[in-house]
Amino acid sequence: MGVHSLMAEKFLELANVTAQSGGAVLLQGIAFCIHKNEQWAIVGPSGSGKTLLAHIIAGKYFCQGKVEYHFPFKKNDKCTVNVVEQQHRFKSLSNTHDLYYQQRFNSFDSEQTITVRQELREHFIGEDFLDNEWIDELHIRKLLDEPLIQLSNGENKRVQLVMALLENPELLILDNPFTGLDADGRNMLHAFMQSIIQKGMMVLLISSYQEIPESFTHIACLHHGRLLFAGEKEKFLQMEQEDQKFELDAGLISRLRPRTAQDFEMAIKMNGVNVRYGDKQVLRNISWEVKRGERWSLSGPNGAGKSTLLSLVTADNPQAYANEIYLFDKKRGSGESIWDIKQKIGFVSPELHLYFDFSATCFEVIASGLFDTIGLFRHINEPQKEKILLWLKLFELEGLQSKRLSQLSLSQQRKALLARALVKMPPLLILDEPCQGLDDEQTEHFKRLIDQLCALFGTTLVYVSHYRQQVPGCIDHFLTIENGAVVE
Repeated sequence: MGVHSLMAEKFLELANVTAQSGGAVLLQGIAFCIHKNEQWAIVGPSGSGKTLLAHIIAGKYFCQGKVEYHFPFKKNDKCTVNVVEQQHRFKSLSNTHDLYYQQRFNSFDSEQTITVRQELREHFIGEDFLDNEWIDELHIRKLLDEPLIQLSNGENKRVQLVMALLENPELLILDNPFTGLDADGRNMLHAFMQSIIQKGMMVLLISSYQEIPESFTHIACLHHGRLLFAGEKEKFLQMEQEDQKFELDAGLISRLRPRTAQDFEMAIKMNGVNVRYGDKQVLRNISWEVKRGERWSLSGPNGAGKSTLLSLVTADNPQAYANEIYLFDKKRGSGESIWDIKQKIGFVSPELHLYFDFSATCFEVIASGLFDTIGLFRHINEPQKEKILLWLKLFELEGLQSKRLSQLSLSQQRKALLARALVKMPPLLILDEPCQGLDDEQTEHFKRLIDQLCALFGTTLVYVSHYRQQVPGCIDHFLTIENGAVVE
């Protein structure tokens, strides 16, 4: 650190912070000091301990060593450190977390889920919170009566920020806040962070080093639970970044076999599709054809209607029956069951992740993809078990098969759900933001795997991402929608 930092007033100090779980060391000997007027970011590959360190700083996880706060204590002698998590897990009106994915697309069920106003009122008694400056600065007022389950990623992130800021924390920790945001959403969040920093708030950011705003001055880099670097951002960026090596196990891939024959010519065909919820028009006159073997990029800003469009294909949206939609050459509503459709589709999305059964083991999560269920309710035979073990190896999850989803890191959870989408080798893959929660190396590994599957087996692909660098090279067709309509 520079002379100024050494002389500056301390804000937060970590000394020999070590954390363990089940005999495994998760963090070891973490030590650095944050001074006032410094803004720090924590970077490192997935699973390196970044989120765990944030929870330790917030007092939510026991550790050895010292975490010393040099700022005022509030609320029953507790320091106010708020963590804005990557995912917003909220409750239903019955005060439970048992929401399911299809509720987002069912107008009756969505009305049974909590609204933004109800979520804020639960945390802040009385209506005076509506006078807070953050409500308007983050454009929340117009969302107050919207069900949380129907918010876009960008809207949900703004609600999370308001909930944290209404408590007036001394330190605000943002855990990968750019995840799932489109370009406009990321730009808005960059500007917002700059604004609150100028107002004197201390912010600790967990992010990839490519997403660090200019206003951040220092970086702590973790790797496998150890601190590799702690100091000025410019010095970190001048360090030579290690070249990543990406190797796929060709022997394992050669053992993959599709389960169902590609006995169709048109995977998806939509003619003039419209979806409306009350007065809100979500999709407007969408016509789209996806032929067998084509690989499509589906893009558009947060709230454009992409998830609703995909829900019509994955048999999760009842409004499919009110439209002219053909899946695998058959018109929806002509006698096919939901399971007839789902057996030909491998699907993953951030929403599916959010509503998945977190008590299921890693093995059960992957196995459930064979039966298109949220959880495993059937007996697994030996050939099926061998297939699941193969995918565990391909995603480097072998030693975690008995761990519950809730016990895995975010990146491990994502890899298990990706393996679930691929395990039956379906003729159509629908991958909605599949690389959320993965680091650069894991993302490159997954992209190459998708490229190989499409090349070897003629897999039809619909791929959604807000990041151009996360899109696999096999993509050869493009559909963009904005405000529920196709952009010509």
